[in-house]
Amino acid sequence: MKILVAGSTGVIGKLLTRKLVQAGHEVVGMTHKLERKTHIQALGATSIVVDVFEKEAVLAAVGAVDPDVIIHQLTSLSNGSIEENARIRIEGTRNLVDAAHAAGVQRMIAQSISWAYEPGEHPAGEQVPLDIHAPLPRKTTVDGVAALESAVAEIPEHVILRYGTLYGPHTWYDHKGTIAQKVMQSQMPATDGITSFLHVEDAANAALLALEWPTGPVHVVDDEPAAGTEWLPVYAAALQAPVPALQSGRNRGERGASNAKARGDYGWTPLYPTWRTGFAQSLERGQQERL
Repeated sequence: MKILVAGSTGVIGKLLTRKLVQAGHEVVGMTHKLERKTHIQALGATSIVVDVFEKEAVLAAVGAVDPDVIIHQLTSLSNGSIEENARIRIEGTRNLVDAAHAAGVQRMIAQSISWAYEPGEHPAGEQVPLDIHAPLPRKTTVDGVAALESAVAEIPEHVILRYGTLYGPHTWYDHKGTIAQKVMQSQMPATDGITSFLHVEDAANAALLALEWPTGPVHVVDDEPAAGTEWLPVYAAALQAPVPALQSGRNRGERGASNAKARGDYGWTPLYPTWRTGFAQSLERGQQERL
């Protein structure tokens, strides 16, 4: 298949682009930075430079590529701005979907998240409503997710990958990542909030497999949603960081998500089934790669 990957130089995008090429697909990687073209080409893909906020440019680019599938992995996580990330989900997705309509693209796979649900006591299934009545600043994120998923659902064949909290190389949980630095400096307490994690390699593998998955949303998370009081001490130990302080309570919507659909219905098997071993494996691998 001919596949356009929007966000091909991101943390997941790079891994995914390589996997798609290795699987024999014709891949076109989209980036908004000219200097990243060579990175995409080094992965074995063709590269195009397009700003996803420039609608006419997106329409022209998708029309010229004429892909069978668009994979939307665009985010804005490097600067930690929830407003910019929401803008990509709202405006960027709208432009990609409109371009897909114009080019006759029948299948789209898009990155979403698994922590935008209404509050609850148990890990969410895909049928749980999004938390559209959340207060700010959470509402900014939820509105962005809702807009993305609604737009993508206009494509006849679509898969919405509701990823867990990402860890692994080049994420906030890597040795030099934002979360790692906070934990090293004892700035992050362990709370009762529930998180579902996902290694970036499992995220990329799921996007590859989603080329054949049925239409609809699906959680791509590991097997063990866990409270911060459980996972954060394990992560700190893997970092060789101080033992985190305990703090009761949790934020709105921190309930985790169930991967029963991906595992049971789709046969998806994560390489990193639990953060209990995944944190240490990932951090050790990262250290070895830096040597």
